[in-house]
Amino acid sequence: MSMRSWMMRRMGMAILVPPNPIPSIIPTFPRSFTTLTTPFLTTSRRLTLSAPSSSSSSHYHFSDFDAGEGDCVANAIPWNGSKVLLKGMTYTQLQKWVQSHGYRPGQAMMLWKRMYGNDIWAFHTDELEGLNKDFKKMLSEKAEFRALSLKEIRTAADGTRKILFALDDGMVVETVVIPCDRGRTTVCVSSQVGCAMNCQFCYTGRMGLRRHLTAAEIVEQAVFARRMLTSEVGSITNVVFMGMGEPLHNIDNVIKAADIMVDEQGLQFSPRKVTISTSGLVPQLRRFLHESKCALAVSLNATTDEVRNWIMPINRKYKLDLLLGTLREELCSKRNYKVLFEYVMLEGINDSDDDAKRLIELVKGIPCKINLISFNPHSGSFFRPTKEERMIEFRNTLAGGGCTVFLRLSRGDDQMAACGQLGKPGTIQAPLLRVPQQFQMAIGNSA
Repeated sequence: MSMRSWMMRRMGMAILVPPNPIPSIIPTFPRSFTTLTTPFLTTSRRLTLSAPSSSSSSHYHFSDFDAGEGDCVANAIPWNGSKVLLKGMTYTQLQKWVQSHGYRPGQAMMLWKRMYGNDIWAFHTDELEGLNKDFKKMLSEKAEFRALSLKEIRTAADGTRKILFALDDGMVVETVVIPCDRGRTTVCVSSQVGCAMNCQFCYTGRMGLRRHLTAAEIVEQAVFARRMLTSEVGSITNVVFMGMGEPLHNIDNVIKAADIMVDEQGLQFSPRKVTISTSGLVPQLRRFLHESKCALAVSLNATTDEVRNWIMPINRKYKLDLLLGTLREELCSKRNYKVLFEYVMLEGINDSDDDAKRLIELVKGIPCKINLISFNPHSGSFFRPTKEERMIEFRNTLAGGGCTVFLRLSRGDDQMAACGQLGKPGTIQAPLLRVPQQFQMAIGNSA
């Protein structure tokens, strides 16, 4: 037994370490857990979960390891069994791989355009019209086009599509396509199966983190949406990383996937129309702003640390002052760049006049827009959505204070496809946290 394991056992703690570099376990929480006393540490890669062996205790703790492994992930050629997985490669990687098999770079560009451009979105070699016959034979023997398998498409009353994909390991990930009459149809992609952040208003957070998605699994969500649904919903122009998972917890694969999406010879999404959302992982946020040209959204949802510590436990690690100060500092050097603040409105929790006034002060000096989002109910939640009249009043207060602010309507909620409704928690779920005293009446009235 290692010294660390001996010490953990002496303290009545059970430590579970994933055997693989990418997390693939569901945190196992005793049902009696009601409070989080230490923050999630969520830089990147592997997670270790320490949990009390006694059900009478109410403390648990996430730790992270190997935060510096990113370069290995970003530069690795992805494999699916004995075949290379084409959708997980950048164009530079694809070109080098093609040349390593004796073919010229021009063949790599033709392949790239048939996977991502020219309205082909190829899923197998039969769709590679115009490519060298020998090259196609090599691809059929050594390459795999598909990273996902379609499981089901559900259509909501408003036309929103919820797509369920099966992964190679049997897990399921969900993607949402949101049609827009104004020609801005959006695909909402997932970056993880489940999520480690445990935001209290989010259904996905109830799952805990199962594993990260690979770059190929992320990219193929957008490719599949264009291939299968463009004829029905029109051109898909926008991508939001707002599905299952915390994107910046899986930053290596997310940045790589976003780079593939905005490639001018491929999917050709505008960087300004590819938005990566985060709950507020400050070190990864800094890295993202330095390395990516894509847009950033920050899920804020509270105006005090006390409330945010409760509904978004990551705030116990990265407080509001640090998060917002980092944005002020980093955006000073970025021209014509605005961060999008997302604010899910919870009745009696974060929708008061004082909240509106504090929010105006919090975002001063940060080039930004604010989306006010109605909470979408789900099984097991004790929150209620703020009434529409109150949301309008809240918006008007923000606008009067000089903020650029929008109301975002729920889409697809009748198929559990709306914001915060994705996923399927199992019998073992992340814990609901203790409600602060001043909000117990609001929560009690909604129970």
